[in-house]
Amino acid sequence: MNSTKKRIVYFSHGGGPLPLLHDLGHKAMIDFMKVLPEQLIRPDLILVISAHWEETVPTLLGSPNPPMFYDYYGFPPETYKVQYPAPGVPEKAAQIAQMLEDTGIPSQVNPNRGFDHGHFIPLLMMYPEANIPTLQLSLIRGLNPERHLRLGEALRPLLDENILIIGSGFSFHNMSAFSWRPNGKPDPANDAFQDWLIEANAHPSYDSTRNALLHWEQAPSARYCHPREEHLIPLLVCAGLAQIPAEVLFDDQILGKRGLAFGW
Repeated sequence: MNSTKKRIVYFSHGGGPLPLLHDLGHKAMIDFMKVLPEQLIRPDLILVISAHWEETVPTLLGSPNPPMFYDYYGFPPETYKVQYPAPGVPEKAAQIAQMLEDTGIPSQVNPNRGFDHGHFIPLLMMYPEANIPTLQLSLIRGLNPERHLRLGEALRPLLDENILIIGSGFSFHNMSAFSWRPNGKPDPANDAFQDWLIEANAHPSYDSTRNALLHWEQAPSARYCHPREEHLIPLLVCAGLAQIPAEVLFDDQILGKRGLAFGW
């Protein structure tokens, strides 16, 4: 493991609020999330690109005190009382939106939307004190790979600041084929895609990584692993931002490599 502290990370955020319910199928993921900050910079600001928010143009949360958006269904009542009271930074949201506009990417700020579970569930495990200001950035409707790689590339000036950028999604998101049981059976089709994903993102050439991700649907078992790709797309934003080889920070063998995390 490279000892350099990471400033960009993509990870699988788990199934709804199950990590907060101490679900046994999430134990490895929970343990990983709790120690993950040790491998990351201690940021002044966290920017989360969540799989659970899509807008016509890239949109940033603009509330100084974002509410919770419980975008999951059928869970115990206590999961709808969870709070993550980290402050928002409206002025930084406006600055990032303008930065995107300056590169030719239309953007906007939403002053009302709250943190969705792709945001507050992992941060509750990583930074339970909720004392680091945090923003959220949407995906772009249509989930076009080129647009999201370009979005990451346009965000590169943020690397000059002490900001942690998180892509919150899932490396496998075929829910009809998923099992949260510990020690689930191996899935060769899933493993083939995950191995491709690791190879593509660890390549020393960003041009090669970019081309692979641009054509991710051609990867082995791509559409089996992602019938709809919203949980993969945050990875493309992170790769476009980093433009260096990724390191695998976590490979959840219990789930059959369905909980990959990358760091840059």
